[in-house]
Amino acid sequence: MRSTAKCGPDKSAHVYTPLPPVSRSPSVENPAPVLTGDTTVASPDSTADTDIASGPGPEFGPWLAQASILVVDDEPGMRNFLARTLGPRCKRLEEAADCNEASRKLDEHHFDVVILDNIMPGKSGVEWLTEQREIGFFADAILMTAYADLDTAIKALRAGAVDFVLKPFRSNQILNAVARCLDRMRLRRENYVLRHELRSTSEHVLLRDKLIGYSPEIQDIRDTIARVAPLPTSILISGESGTGKEVTARSIHALSDRADKPFVPVNCAAIPTDMIEAELFGHLKGAFTGANHARDGLFLHAQGGTLFLDEIGELPLATQSKLLRAIEDRRIRPVGSEREAPVDLRFIFATNADLEAEVEAGRFRADLFYRINVMQMHMPPLRQRGDDVLELAALFMNKLGKQLGMPLVAIDGAVRAGLTRYNWPGNVRELRNLIERSLILGRFPAEFRNNDLPQTDTGEDETLDELERRHIMTMLHKTGGNRNEAARRLGVSRKTIDRKCAAWND
Repeated sequence: MRSTAKCGPDKSAHVYTPLPPVSRSPSVENPAPVLTGDTTVASPDSTADTDIASGPGPEFGPWLAQASILVVDDEPGMRNFLARTLGPRCKRLEEAADCNEASRKLDEHHFDVVILDNIMPGKSGVEWLTEQREIGFFADAILMTAYADLDTAIKALRAGAVDFVLKPFRSNQILNAVARCLDRMRLRRENYVLRHELRSTSEHVLLRDKLIGYSPEIQDIRDTIARVAPLPTSILISGESGTGKEVTARSIHALSDRADKPFVPVNCAAIPTDMIEAELFGHLKGAFTGANHARDGLFLHAQGGTLFLDEIGELPLATQSKLLRAIEDRRIRPVGSEREAPVDLRFIFATNADLEAEVEAGRFRADLFYRINVMQMHMPPLRQRGDDVLELAALFMNKLGKQLGMPLVAIDGAVRAGLTRYNWPGNVRELRNLIERSLILGRFPAEFRNNDLPQTDTGEDETLDELERRHIMTMLHKTGGNRNEAARRLGVSRKTIDRKCAAWND
């Protein structure tokens, strides 16, 4: 049977014919090259045309151009063949002539795929791969061999090889093997990140990818995002809970040059203290009780993309020190590993706590705070965003109405006044919950349909102290008891509010 394939820049057709039987002798690991027509078959002496690898080659997947590959083989001819085949297509390709050199390169760089010969002087590829798995091996391995015996295949799979290529092989065979590895790696990481997001949040992902509203405060946030997104600078986003810190982080990622790479959100407060290091940095098999297999951490799953660490103030002090080193050195050490793994990430942090106060209280490392506080963005609370609350309410009403299959509830003038009057201590999250609750009940709560703010009749005989007290208490009611915000609006210090309240309570 004959088939044709388009090869090379000129797209001319190459005719492939079946390979003739190859005699495999136990004493020969690398048979001589077998060339049939214009098809290239790998061997250590192969200097044949490798035009199949010279074009962009979408048939081998889009991820090959971003891949980093290590070739480990003691035969210069085989290394040269693989370099000519893979080099023009991948981001970085390095070669190692023996296991010791390969180990040194793994210590220095991160590789997505390692292509490994089995029979080499001193140590077989399977033996070396087994040793590397025990100390920390963070790539997918493809094993090359001239022996198609079942025992070797079983040993390779047990050592952690994900593919098995039998010599002699054609250029497109090794390209397909690498493409399968990269697709498998991408799908595994995407699956893990999605499962992590589902476990770590109980909220819907509604409107998580864009900022809503046109208030001056939100416009300032948009302008800042546009300036910092193209830069590699780490960002610290502060603000009350529910103000849209993750939405802002996703917007920064979407406008950066890492937009086509993973965005991995991590809620540090939702991970148990005894598991947070393994979740972030990964672990090897047997690193602790219950670690029945090795697993990459969220740092490696975010490789090349953006890691968003929410509630950074909740990290234990021991983990804070390891995070500081990872940020500074761009290297991590999985639990139980003797080898560090290099990472290429952009970091975005978020907190609703006052980290400076946490530093003074000794609950947050000062050196980590100054390391992450390069560029800080403060998210405004909903009560300071004016009519944005009405736009958000209308958007939530339409989206949630369709999602729940419920008839929409009218947002009339009285409700609009109630929405703008309310203090929103829970911010956008509270507004979303209110809209969902109103859809289920078929009406808004009474307090949003009537003006229920306390109305106090003022008499002509009211003293100055009574007028001052009434004014301060009204402002505290409007701010939901937030004394800092009440003091800011009244133009006095927080201590003044505290002193007045203490006097009134005596």
